[in-house]
Amino acid sequence: MKVSNPNLFYELVQGLFHLFLPRLCEGCRKPLLYQEAVLCMACNLELPRTDFQDVHGNEAAIRIAGRIPFEWSTAFAYFSPDGILQYLLHRLKYQGKKEIGLFLGRQFGYMLRSSDWIQNVDALVPVPLHPDKLALRGYNQASLIATGLSEIVGIPVREDLLRRCRKTESQTRKSREERVLNVQDAFQLCDPATPNPGHVILLDDVLTTGATLEAAALELLKIEGIRISILCLGLASQ
Repeated sequence: MKVSNPNLFYELVQGLFHLFLPRLCEGCRKPLLYQEAVLCMACNLELPRTDFQDVHGNEAAIRIAGRIPFEWSTAFAYFSPDGILQYLLHRLKYQGKKEIGLFLGRQFGYMLRSSDWIQNVDALVPVPLHPDKLALRGYNQASLIATGLSEIVGIPVREDLLRRCRKTESQTRKSREERVLNVQDAFQLCDPATPNPGHVILLDDVLTTGATLEAAALELLKIEGIRISILCLGLASQ
């Protein structure tokens, strides 16, 4: 059969597939429209976005101020127990829903792409997982978020700069002091002779006390001349 309009044929096939096997919104479980992904428009609008990406001294910046030198720091949305972002990240990390990481990264990218400072960033560096945890989970959620963000802002993802060299326990339910000790010396440069990569964004899924980001940033700062900004998808209450 000759198809005169491949795009129309594709949309027809997708429409039939959606009719019999509908994709459901991760928030309200209602069928998604053809153009929607992961969340319907209504649930997407309910994400508690911070909108302080262009504000110096915002809440994410204050949380790590004085601990490491950084250019910018911001967060996509507020992270609260039983909130929609907590639910999405749980599905991403523990239920294999990798498309959620890409989706949230793209949403973060839409928020950041008009910011002047993002135009001067050379690379996105997701906080790495220990190889054992990576093998068990099959993917690094921070890498998926970084990949989605990269698609929108056009900044390459670099996972060849930093590695996790020591297994750590979950930071959940640990005090600030316990979190710092838990991630101490947990990261290592992949190559101590790495040339200066310029201005990099260190990216993680959730910022609580900032202990993990601080430990990772301190290792990256061993690269002479490097400049670091900090991004996290969720900003949790301490």
